[in-house]
Amino acid sequence: MNKYLFPVYAIIIGVVIAILTKKQKSIGTKLLLSFSGAFLLALTLFDLLPEVYEHLDAKRTGLFIMCGILLQVILEFFSKGAEHGHIHIHKEENRFPWLLFLSLCIHSLIEGFPIHQHNDMVYGVFIHKIPIAALITAFLLQSNYTKIQIVGFLLVFGVMTPLGTIISNNTSIAPEYEDIVSAVAIGIFLHISTTILFETGEGHKFNLSKLLAIVLGVLIAYFI
Repeated sequence: MNKYLFPVYAIIIGVVIAILTKKQKSIGTKLLLSFSGAFLLALTLFDLLPEVYEHLDAKRTGLFIMCGILLQVILEFFSKGAEHGHIHIHKEENRFPWLLFLSLCIHSLIEGFPIHQHNDMVYGVFIHKIPIAALITAFLLQSNYTKIQIVGFLLVFGVMTPLGTIISNNTSIAPEYEDIVSAVAIGIFLHISTTILFETGEGHKFNLSKLLAIVLGVLIAYFI
């Protein structure tokens, strides 16, 4: 049951953080982003990637992983990088951000598919979603969108990952196609996690707290 609920819990925690801090980006949020990027990347490398390579031809696996990376690049063209903490919502804007909404929903739906076969991935998605939900909520609260629009945005965004897991869990498709979707998800996870790790640094200066957050994320992912 947790594999369905953890992504929803992450959204709730992120909303609470945004309401309590009322800041777009704090030091704590940056460290949490670094930790989540390292944790998600490590889980992908330790758990998801080896199994997909075991079941699919190596070259095809690489192709589908690249498809996932390219898909995420396309989604970020519309979301402006909200999946890894870059959110640009103008305060004077009052039209519902459909492109941001749809791209985040597609991203969240796909990341729910591997959770069916790899239950540990739910922890990576859980940690990844908390700071992203906090940042999205903070920007939405500073916008001119109505409360109904904001709540609707967060509700649908919150259920998309569990929906992907439910579809994967209850749809009778060939195992090969499940591995293909997992390979695409790997590409998305690799792009998101590495982008987070590159972008959370301040001018490429050495940052001990960021390094510790990354090491901690990798160690926890290794031992779970």
